[in-house]
Amino acid sequence: MDGIMTNKLFATRQGTILLGVIAAVIAAIALIVYLNHYRNSVNSNAESPVLVTKTSILQGTPGSVVKRTQVYTVSHVAKSALQQDAFVDPSELDGKVALRDIGQGQQLTAADFGPATGALNEQLTPSERAVVIPLGSPQSVGGQIGAGSHVDVWMSITKGSGAAAKPVVAQLLPDVYVLGVNGGNVTLRTSPQQAGQLIYGSQNAQLWLVLRPTVATSQSPRPVAGLKAGG
Repeated sequence: MDGIMTNKLFATRQGTILLGVIAAVIAAIALIVYLNHYRNSVNSNAESPVLVTKTSILQGTPGSVVKRTQVYTVSHVAKSALQQDAFVDPSELDGKVALRDIGQGQQLTAADFGPATGALNEQLTPSERAVVIPLGSPQSVGGQIGAGSHVDVWMSITKGSGAAAKPVVAQLLPDVYVLGVNGGNVTLRTSPQQAGQLIYGSQNAQLWLVLRPTVATSQSPRPVAGLKAGG
């Protein structure tokens, strides 16, 4: 009976049209399913940038230090492999501090960092120190130096005594970062050795800060200026 009905359906024009419409609908549905699957596949395999650690990051490390020391690299991974709330831009590290130890090769995520407290030690790497030196107004460029300034540190000292006395002015340290200024005290970011040099210089000579321009400048040999006493 079914065979007879099918033969009649094919034998009529209306039946042929109906079968063509049904086949077209089935093909359209199949195409839509395929396109959705393809789009989902493309979206899941599309790559996204993400910050990945090059070395381990210890708990308490400020995001600003992570940025400055570049202990991360920008990698591209499939979106399906992207961790939740992963950092895709270094600016996301601003104002944050690591809440836990982060291993090498890990994606940096919002869960790894919390708000920074603004403490001074959050601006230092393990190899850096903050040293405070007292300076007068002329020695600190008349109060024009503030947090974020870059300065050269010069030292003025007299060598010898009596007729043999010779004033000497020499650059002690080039391009030192200023962490802050409080009254006549200037806090500088240095290495441990440089901190010792500054402490010695502040006790045995007169230190002057020379403000550097905001544009990049090339390093040059440290200059030395000397004048004979009375000359």
